[in-house]
Amino acid sequence: MLLRVSCVVGLLLPPLAAAREPAKEGKSRTFRLTYAGTITGLEPGKVVSVWLPVPQSSEDQDVVIEKRFPQGVTETREPLYGNKMFYFEARAREDGTIPYEVVSRVTRREVRGATDMKGGNHERVSRFLQPDELVPVGGKPLELIKGKKLPDDPMEKAKTFYEVVNNHMTYGKPEGKPWGRGDAEWACDSKTGNCTDFHSVFISLARSHKIPAKFEIGFSIPEKRGKGEVAGYHCWAKFRPSDKGWVPVDISEANKVPKLKDYYFGNLTEDRVALTTGRDIDLVPKQKGKALNFFVFPYAEVDGKPVDQSKIKKANAYEDVD
Repeated sequence: MLLRVSCVVGLLLPPLAAAREPAKEGKSRTFRLTYAGTITGLEPGKVVSVWLPVPQSSEDQDVVIEKRFPQGVTETREPLYGNKMFYFEARAREDGTIPYEVVSRVTRREVRGATDMKGGNHERVSRFLQPDELVPVGGKPLELIKGKKLPDDPMEKAKTFYEVVNNHMTYGKPEGKPWGRGDAEWACDSKTGNCTDFHSVFISLARSHKIPAKFEIGFSIPEKRGKGEVAGYHCWAKFRPSDKGWVPVDISEANKVPKLKDYYFGNLTEDRVALTTGRDIDLVPKQKGKALNFFVFPYAEVDGKPVDQSKIKKANAYEDVD
């Protein structure tokens, strides 16, 4: 096994429309998250480098790692966004597989309005005004607000962008189309996509108007208490209309559940867990391949080349803790 390490943080601000009067005490939920699976289709005996995203404690959630496998994984942290990860090198078994498992106890809190009221690291805030590979500052997303008079107030301006994205797009995963890449320009043209596509357009609009905005990704946890599979991933965004905190939005959920449209501007349910922040991510130790579009599933390399995600069989699960 190998190891190495690094460092980072996050930022935020004041309440808004649906969150102008935050609840004195929001809901919370404690569950055990099993992040597990098997890398398959490998040449037996071949050495594979593996990086796993790891949830970490924040104002929104408390995390305790209860188990990590294989033994000897190294905890590292990349410096740009502060994402934590586990890194290890292992030889593929005789059947061409490498299993992995991380078990975390998570207490997730409902987010009501702005968080991180102290503000944040200036350098990191500046990063959230810059473009990502698939999220331009300027360009096609601005066509969605062409001719529209925008409010001066940053909070109301962000609410306008939220409404514009929600009205322009419909949640969907069209077969044969490149949805799920968080490609803001593609999403503008397609008018459909998943959470990455919705929030990429919003982030582009916000940054184009000097409002820092960031991407967070993790998993939705089924609303029904109990235990079961955690399928797919889920992402949302946060924007910072002043120097006092970050405000969350979940536009794709608002689009799927219209009655919660007002709620999801400024609030997040407790039925989720965040794994990482940001786009175009370099891992620690640095991968040989290009920067990751986003980091929510394991990433592995053999001889410096990425292992196709289709070879990584996921077995993620949750179990509520009384």
